[in-house]
Amino acid sequence: MFVSVSSVSAESYPNRPIHWGFKKASDGIPAEAGQEWDQLLEKHGAYYKGDPNKKDIYLTFDNGYENGYTAKILDVLKKEKVPAAFFVTGHYLETEPKLVKRMVKEGHIVGNHSWHHPDLTQVSDERLKEELEEVKEKTEELTGVKTMDYIRPPRGIFSERTMALANDQGYKHIFWSLAFIDWKIDQQKGAQYSYANIMKQIHPGAILLLHTVSKDNADALESVIKDLKKQGYTFKSLDELTKKNTEEKKKKKKTKKPQKQKKN
Repeated sequence: MFVSVSSVSAESYPNRPIHWGFKKASDGIPAEAGQEWDQLLEKHGAYYKGDPNKKDIYLTFDNGYENGYTAKILDVLKKEKVPAAFFVTGHYLETEPKLVKRMVKEGHIVGNHSWHHPDLTQVSDERLKEELEEVKEKTEELTGVKTMDYIRPPRGIFSERTMALANDQGYKHIFWSLAFIDWKIDQQKGAQYSYANIMKQIHPGAILLLHTVSKDNADALESVIKDLKKQGYTFKSLDELTKKNTEEKKKKKKTKKPQKQKKN
């Protein structure tokens, strides 16, 4: 999942597959994707972290299928009053409608992880739009929520083309600045493994990517949340992140003084 980033401009090859990667955080110093990808993400209104100067955290989960742990995760989030975003596939929507309804009922965001979980850089424009629209329509059918604002591309693979197409459908890409190998259900190593990986990489403005299929994550989550709160961190919603950034950009535009025209 974490690969070195090519120095070739994404704009030169609009459908060149990009595998999301970055320099991991350590000692509270935020993760860094590099100037090229920072600029590309800003161009398309995408995010992988928040303000590095504020101890805010954005908790996100990928839900490709259910492995029996999402209810426990929701219980912890409810107990600790922590918002989260769950990126769901079509399979999840069809097999776990009660859990999806519960996510929305308890104030969480449901995001788009595509219907069939394909590499979106390898499908046509029309197929990509269908992948996103099917998830949105089924979510609305189950929950009554008419809007869907966020997308996380399957396996973190994207391109200039797929980002632009998703933008056209009204989506903002949400990547991440903290993750580890937690999705292999036959290689779970205990709650301490999940706890240690999160604490090692945590930083101000972190967007965490966790998989709900992980028993380690479900078992560690309550301790993680409590201990991060003790360290002064606040868990916030993606809506707070994106709304704040939009407002700041508007303020910057207003404060920019128009240049005086030169006299001939």
